[in-house]
Amino acid sequence: MRGRWSVAVVCALSALLAALLTGCQGSGGAGDPGAQDGRLGARPSPSVPAGYGAEFLGADECSSFGTTSFTEVPCSGERAAARVVARHDGTVTDGPPCPATTDFVLHISEQAAASDEDGDGTIRQGYACMRNLEPPHPGDPGGGGGPRTIVGDCVYGSGTGQVRETACDGSGAKKPQYKVVKAVDARVKCPASTALYVRLGGTDPVGCARPV
Repeated sequence: MRGRWSVAVVCALSALLAALLTGCQGSGGAGDPGAQDGRLGARPSPSVPAGYGAEFLGADECSSFGTTSFTEVPCSGERAAARVVARHDGTVTDGPPCPATTDFVLHISEQAAASDEDGDGTIRQGYACMRNLEPPHPGDPGGGGGPRTIVGDCVYGSGTGQVRETACDGSGAKKPQYKVVKAVDARVKCPASTALYVRLGGTDPVGCARPV
């Protein structure tokens, strides 16, 4: 994900909640719940605003759409556009694959403590597997997109032995030439009608495709 995610709203809400909580404490003395907090200042942490979790874009949280950055927003809000279906640390090439019907992936850069949304130190480098809250779903079988090629997807030859995914209904920029009908762990297990082998990854990495 390029650019920095929007942190101003989170910080502003946190500051407001902290002020409200401090104003409501009054003079607690020894019986004040805040005095039992062992952290510096003996001040209770403000609650995280609804729709936000302890981790930036953690599982089941939502984001808005943006051109250069994505903002974490409450899933019930009108700005919510996609939900996190899985969240992993590290990079996509080194980490677990996203679920099969993921629509797109957000790459999250590591952030310093000054821009951390919950003040616990840093935002770790990672990636969020996203699913649109409403159609279209390019990650669905035949949808023509998503980070993974799965059974039911269609592809076309892009030269030099490479294939790219395209919508099976012909609505994409390129017409479909082959459709992946089965996933197996070895080529010899593909049906006799197989005309193309497609690399899928996962436990059954071979996609058996036939002409459409």
